[in-house]
Amino acid sequence: MQDNEKKPALRFKGFTDPWEQRKLDEIANFSKGVGYSKNDLCEEGTPIILYGRLYTKYETSIFDVDTFVKGKAGSVYSKGGEVIVPASGETAEDISIASVVVKPGILLGGDLNIVSPTTEYDSAFLALTISSGAAHKYLSSLAQGKSVVHLHNADIQSVSAKFPTKREQEKIHLLFGKIDTLITLHQRKYEKLVNIKKSMLNKMFPPNGASVPEIRFKGFTDPWEQRKLGEISSIKTGPFGTQLSAKEYVESGVPVINVKNIGSNAIIAENLDYVSGETFLRLKEHILHNGDIVFGRKGALNRHAMIQKTQDGWIQGSDCIRVKLNVDDSNYLDAYLQVPNVLQHLSKIAYGSTMLTLTTDMLYSVPVELPQLCEEKKIGDFFKILNNLITLHQRKLEKLQNIKKSCLEKMFV
Repeated sequence: MQDNEKKPALRFKGFTDPWEQRKLDEIANFSKGVGYSKNDLCEEGTPIILYGRLYTKYETSIFDVDTFVKGKAGSVYSKGGEVIVPASGETAEDISIASVVVKPGILLGGDLNIVSPTTEYDSAFLALTISSGAAHKYLSSLAQGKSVVHLHNADIQSVSAKFPTKREQEKIHLLFGKIDTLITLHQRKYEKLVNIKKSMLNKMFPPNGASVPEIRFKGFTDPWEQRKLGEISSIKTGPFGTQLSAKEYVESGVPVINVKNIGSNAIIAENLDYVSGETFLRLKEHILHNGDIVFGRKGALNRHAMIQKTQDGWIQGSDCIRVKLNVDDSNYLDAYLQVPNVLQHLSKIAYGSTMLTLTTDMLYSVPVELPQLCEEKKIGDFFKILNNLITLHQRKLEKLQNIKKSCLEKMFV
């Protein structure tokens, strides 16, 4: 093997030595967690880590634990610095990951493989090594089972990986610790904003049978009126196959919004289809404009998206229904269509057993609760700002996750 094959593509300044390949059974001791399941959890007691936490709440280093049990005789407690790998899970990818238990005194439940490296090796670096690259792929290939897959200490012992000096290991693990801290920060902000939005959707629109919401902006007291969606908008299906056939799609040109591009209240501008300028001019009646709301005709009825300025002039696909408001506020309607009882209504009126389907007539009859236009705009603006904040933290989170992924690929051999 050439020396350059033993060095990562990206390194901290000052480190030039090749990495050393070792088998994990040469550098660590192995043991197992004992007992305990979800049924043993209680509100107070001794903190415990169960195997499911590792692939539902993945952390390279576990500092704080929010699950507790009443301790039993014969239990296994952390000493600090153990690397833990789940022994069972739903998929091989889920269980071929590792975390470090930083603090002592935490119970380690059953179905946990415990790897305790010798002092020459950094625990967090070992966890990162197991969770990424060649070691992760190798362990995934060893995981056995159908509905539940299993990974044993013997499997982990057979892993062969490359290690730099301990000082370089520590610098690498500190970098990923900082990235993980930022990821956790934005994840929490994102989740907090999502929960605020969920609460406000319930409180800022009237519940079934009511004419006013629980929370209103100051100065508004008039009851809301009920209209039908078709009375305040024009609703149109996409071009039929005779108007837009598969052969008319081209490599690049004018983007077409199909149902695959409708996410949770946002257009997914990936894997777009395109039509030529000539086809675009022929389908003028299906041009989308800023503020239009697009539904998929089939599938997940809890998804719709509002066209933004950057998507103005794109074409409506054949499997979509477009709602173009007449005078009311698009931001308001975008939020209103996310209210839980409105989503339930859409599911009830749709037809089909395996795949629910909407028609223009069904959407036309959807009841819409409307305040005065000035109140409507205030509500719409509030949810627009909230949506922008959610999107901001979501993008920051995705960017950090991509940075972490890229660093894992470039900083390990």
